[in-house]
Amino acid sequence: MGEEFEVKGPHEEVLEGGEEGKGFNNQIAVMTAIMATLGALLSYEASFTLSEAIMMKNEAAIRKTEAANQWNYYQAKSSKQNIAELATKVTSSNEQEKKKNDVARYIAEKAEIKKKAEATEKLSLEADEHSEKFMHSHHRWATGVTMLQIAISLAAITILTRRKWLKYASLTCASIGVVFGVLAWFGI
Repeated sequence: MGEEFEVKGPHEEVLEGGEEGKGFNNQIAVMTAIMATLGALLSYEASFTLSEAIMMKNEAAIRKTEAANQWNYYQAKSSKQNIAELATKVTSSNEQEKKKNDVARYIAEKAEIKKKAEATEKLSLEADEHSEKFMHSHHRWATGVTMLQIAISLAAITILTRRKWLKYASLTCASIGVVFGVLAWFGI
């Protein structure tokens, strides 16, 4: 009974690999490390842009509230002006002159309040636009990260199955992820 044969499963062959298997495995391992590094960088940028988008959206809401407060103040001055105008019609000449001065003062105050309210509304709109730009960028970064994660998963399957087409699929997904990262970097 001289010779013994050992039957190995696919998993054991991958682990032991031989020289050809080691080279292939090393290629995939290096490729995976590069993809993981790129994924970490894209993930950082995705988190940063999301935080900025939220901050800008918060700023827009604050400015919108300030503008609403200014418009309420404007309305209060309009009510006081209307009451003063009514008073000019029902009062005597001495009191009438005082109420006309009040009307003129309210008109001037309303003009200032209106300028401030419009400027605050403009700031709100600008903050909203910045938020939208950051969100667009965030979506690009996040898509890039997702594609790199898919690429890493395909690389792991590639090592187990030793299918070259999976290696190319992994590289394709990684390339798409990098393209999304470049688009996000340039704000496209």
